[in-house]
Amino acid sequence: MEKELYEVLNWGVMEALEYSECDDPHSWLGAHKTKNGVIYNAFKPTAKSVEVKFKDKTLQMEATDGKGNFSLLTKDKKVKDYKLVVTYDNDTVAEEYDAYSFPVIFNSDDEAKFLKGIHYDIYEKLGSHIMTINGVKGVYFAVWAPNAERVSVVGDFDMWDGRRYPMRKLRASGVFELFIPGLSEGTVYKYEIKGKNGLAFLKSDPYGNRFELRPDTAAIVTGLDYDWKDAEWIKKRKAQNVEKIPMSIYEVHLGSWLRKGEGDNDFYNYREIAVKLAKYVKKMGYTHLELLPVMEHPFDGSWGYQVTGYYAATSRYGTPQDFMYFMDYMHNEGIGVILDWVPAHFPKDAFALARFDGGCLYEHKDPRLGEHPDWGTLIFDFGRPEVSNFLIANALFWVKKYHADGIRMDAVASMLYLDYGRRDGQWVANKYGSNENLEAIELLKHLNSVFHKNNDGAVIIAEESTAWPRITGKVENEGLGFDLKWNMGWMNDFTGYMKQDPLFRKGCHGMLTFSMMYAYSERFVLVLSHDEVVHGKCSMLNKMPGYTVDKFANLRAAYGFMMGHPGKKLLFMGQEFAQEREWSEARSLDWDVLDDELHQKMQKFCADLNKLYTTRSAFTELDNDPNGFKWMSCLDADHSIVSFIRYDGKKENTLLFVFNFTPVVYNYFIQAVPYAGNYKEILNSDAEKYGGSGRVNSKVRKSRPMPKDGQNNSIEMVLPPLSVCVFEYKPAPVKTESADKEKAPAAKKKTKGTPIKPTSK
Repeated sequence: MEKELYEVLNWGVMEALEYSECDDPHSWLGAHKTKNGVIYNAFKPTAKSVEVKFKDKTLQMEATDGKGNFSLLTKDKKVKDYKLVVTYDNDTVAEEYDAYSFPVIFNSDDEAKFLKGIHYDIYEKLGSHIMTINGVKGVYFAVWAPNAERVSVVGDFDMWDGRRYPMRKLRASGVFELFIPGLSEGTVYKYEIKGKNGLAFLKSDPYGNRFELRPDTAAIVTGLDYDWKDAEWIKKRKAQNVEKIPMSIYEVHLGSWLRKGEGDNDFYNYREIAVKLAKYVKKMGYTHLELLPVMEHPFDGSWGYQVTGYYAATSRYGTPQDFMYFMDYMHNEGIGVILDWVPAHFPKDAFALARFDGGCLYEHKDPRLGEHPDWGTLIFDFGRPEVSNFLIANALFWVKKYHADGIRMDAVASMLYLDYGRRDGQWVANKYGSNENLEAIELLKHLNSVFHKNNDGAVIIAEESTAWPRITGKVENEGLGFDLKWNMGWMNDFTGYMKQDPLFRKGCHGMLTFSMMYAYSERFVLVLSHDEVVHGKCSMLNKMPGYTVDKFANLRAAYGFMMGHPGKKLLFMGQEFAQEREWSEARSLDWDVLDDELHQKMQKFCADLNKLYTTRSAFTELDNDPNGFKWMSCLDADHSIVSFIRYDGKKENTLLFVFNFTPVVYNYFIQAVPYAGNYKEILNSDAEKYGGSGRVNSKVRKSRPMPKDGQNNSIEMVLPPLSVCVFEYKPAPVKTESADKEKAPAAKKKTKGTPIKPTSK
């Protein structure tokens, strides 16, 4: 070895490379000016020889230590463009650009914003990104791992050898980065991390945009380019007022709505299911889909709620572009898509976020703050700026990159309370000695403020199960800033009421009416979600008491009450046609029950309910205003009969709802009405076409001046058993003579309808 070369060799760094402990490989590898000229350094384990190829010549590098370090010292005064020609011990030869000859991409401005938690498009820098630098194509990798001794990119391209592509650590932020020339889309990779204890382990990319199909867990380099065709939809969405639009949401688990077969991977592709699902949703009259989490997750039984790839659509159903097609297709079919999102906790899987860089990075260090004892999951350290940045940017990511129309945030209550799911001694009070999670509250306010500032009409919805105040209040008014909140109180009370034998409902009457005491405290979504039809809770049909026909009648009345009650609506898939079994993620919905007439007719009833809801302004114009709702009767507990009106500010658009939650028929029921005039029945759940007995009010009902329930006028009507009747009001001259008593028409012969059923082929 020549003396001039020996003098400029950095033996310490070379040894660190050999033992894979170097966190600043760029300080030595690549080309560098020295007092003796320009030195070119490479570390190539298992290489027999390495050459530096310039435009005009190729020079042999010297094996300086016999352990993979190679160097070449030239008399040049400046660095020239070059490639490396590597001959490995198996005699294969590779000509490549030097990964250590490229500049820093994650700059000081990126670091500063990330450290403050305000780098809202951090996903454009962290993760893997196909790019061209100085005319050279390759993939840029960046990962946050401040506690790591060393981080390397590994994959098939480097024999999963962490010595070959160590990354450069940026000291201020703890971000490691590296551009590897020659890699392309489809490259499978992980990060090999060596912790402070000297142990090395593999981790998936927290910002990865695509992953292998479970059980494999490596990330896959992919671009997120797509030719979107939903500009008109986005423009319309931006202009809408969410408080005044109808939202009838169909909650769907993509892997079990419809499957090709019974195998573990017999899923439809995002593109295939988009066509089938959109056709069904449009026929049923839903305005929106809500998808159980599509973010990557390893365990099917978690339904997507234990996320390991927050920035990746699950590979179960296809590629990122396939999911973009799904979203685009839905928009062009006039259907909005809300995505379930899980920022409250994450699983302990060793390949993912847990103890990511050898220490508690994404999770809180104190297990009293960092673990959910009931769920066996970890809790994000919401107060750490880089972690809050990860979450805030992720919510924005799904709207910006996938055009999501809304984000439904799971388990918000578990974020708000330090003692959620914990007994005394298992939690730590905040600095004021109380149980509010101040860091989580700040995160939610920050997220919602940025979300509304950066997105075009997308909504953010909280699943929050307590009475925490002002969930949907403005941040500037001490609210959390959500657009909507799931009404869990209504759901629990109402399902509890409907489960009762009608004989005992009079003792539970308050469970039916109490929700109106707080209906305008938040902007609510009424939900009968997936959580209500699993784990022994029965399907919605089998929650209902009585014989089969009674169950169907009860369920029709229940859905009618839900639709009439103020608030947006959400119903989980399969419940619209009264699936009898509980839902399971492992199989398709029981579409075969639609061969039965009662199920067909229930499906028809739900479709007609949606049509009524989406075409009548009485449901939406004053939905968040107490003036939009008025009880006609809510005190008749003994008979379990209630009635109310929905109103949009115009008398002629008023709708009257009358409910009978007992199996008793009233052929000459006197119903109070708000105005004198005509009342035409526009929906009756007891109609034969819905599976009822045919006790309907076929003729227009004319009011008469007979006071009842505080009103000056009433109508006489048939009130069927276990039913809802909906009337529309039309002004007309008032006639004072007694209305003719109309007997219930004789039941007509039942005819089999045509079910709305998705095709599987």
